[in-house]
Amino acid sequence: MVGIVIVSHSQKLAEGVVEISRMMSEKTPLAAAGGLEDGSLGTSYEKICAAIEKVYSADGVLILMDMGSAVMTTEMALEYLNKENIKMIDCPLVEGAVLAAVESAGGRTLEEIVERVEETRTAKKF
Repeated sequence: MVGIVIVSHSQKLAEGVVEISRMMSEKTPLAAAGGLEDGSLGTSYEKICAAIEKVYSADGVLILMDMGSAVMTTEMALEYLNKENIKMIDCPLVEGAVLAAVESAGGRTLEEIVERVEETRTAKKF
């Protein structure tokens, strides 16, 4: 099953997105990498690496980020880890995470999930 990592500048936001996603799919491996080690706002290379390692499998990992330096820090973590089947995706954080978790639980491949989640970029809420 594809693992999902949520990277945010806020620990509470990352944990909240994981919580909502887990409500929709209890089986999907999910991990939050939010905030700095002391709980303040920012992005942590160490937290991102640990979250990826926590949910990593041969099926792969999909990483969703909130903004700005979360992307840069995630890219640095991926260079360091040098693992196969890890994709970063640019999409709405909550909608993308929930859809990715449901699709992962449904047995979709990493590529299939990326394709579906990319569709959330243009989704309308009403």
